[in-house]
Formats: sequence, structure tokens, C-alpha cells
Amino acid sequence: MTKTPVHLFVFDTMADWEPSFAIAGINNPEFQLTPGRYQVVTVAEHKQPITTMGGVRIEPDVTLDDVSPQKSALLILPGGDTWEGGDNLKAVEKAREFVAAGVPIAAICAATLALARAGLLDDRQHTSNAREFLQTSGYRSLPLYRDAPAVTDRNVITAAGFAPVDFAYEIFKVLDLYSVSALDAWYALFKHADISKFYELAAATKSA
Repeated sequence: MTKTPVHLFVFDTMADWEPSFAIAGINNPEFQLTPGRYQVVTVAEHKQPITTMGGVRIEPDVTLDDVSPQKSALLILPGGDTWEGGDNLKAVEKAREFVAAGVPIAAICAATLALARAGLLDDRQHTSNAREFLQTSGYRSLPLYRDAPAVTDRNVITAAGFAPVDFAYEIFKVLDLYSVSALDAWYALFKHADISKFYELAAATKSA
């Protein structure tokens, strides 16, 4: 099976914990509806190694110039210090390409601020760290802001920086990664530390 890339934008100061639940689930075939359907591919503005906020060095697989929405399942934009300074503009333009092509994007924390500045949230329900945080962008879509950990509207996922589990949950739904029961079990485990549904899922899988 040829795996479809899920592109993870990486950059210096990237908040490495924010996409962690999502990329771990995507790369782990266990309980997936179609195991091995996707592959996480790191993408950056250049091929030089980057250093995350946690001090992890990542050598990007490809550059933004190599990425086409038509050959991707999703573009993930994690948070990080550089968004607020107006950096990563090339990644914002790539996100615009994805939206225009109808291919999903997912932004969390400060990356949502960049989408707001670019007008990519103007006609979509969305969320972020706080209403006041997005207001600093000068955008005019406050009526579409939702006080929720994560929101999906027409292939654009947004999430607060404190909600990496909810961020992953929305990503998994968009990618149709798990069955409803498997997704519920995953969310109960990582959001609420409730392992009961996971045990039920494991037992059902063994007996199938």
C-alpha cells in the first residue's frame, strides 16, 4: 500500500508537544480502520535541521516547495514562538494553497493567529488560545469564534495550545482514522484517563 503523507510543518521553537498525540496516532497502525494508510512527513522552509522548543533536533524530510495539496492528506501547523513575530509566512501561503484545493489543514495555538492574519478564518468557525489572542491579529471574524478546545469547519481545524488531545481528536475524525468506538476509547483514555473503553475495544478486537 502506498501511504498518503500527512505533512507536519517543523520550525525552530516549534511547540513539540502540541502535535504529538496526533502524529503518534497517525503513525501507529493499531486500531486504525485502514492500518498504514498515512505516513507523517516533516516539512520545513529548508532542509537544515530545526530545534524544537523542547530542544529536539529534527531533520526535515522535505521542504515546503516539495509539498503539493494534491499529494497530501493534511497539513499540520503546530504552535511556536515565531508565529507571533510574523515569521513562517511561506507556511501560511502553503496553508492557503491547501484550503483553496479543499485539502484539510490543522493549526494549534499561535499558528491560529497566523491563519487569522491571513484571512483564512474569516468565513469559518474557529477557536484559539482566547478571543483576545486572535483580536491582536486585527481580523474581523470574532462572531465566528467558539469557546471550545478545538473546532473543525470545512477542512480547517483550529485548537487552543492547551488542547493537544482535542486537536488530535479532530484530526483523527477528518482523516477517518478510527471507527467511532475506537476514537471514543482513545479520547476517553487520553483526555479523561478512563481506560475502560480501551479494554473493551481490545477485547472486541481479539475476539473478532
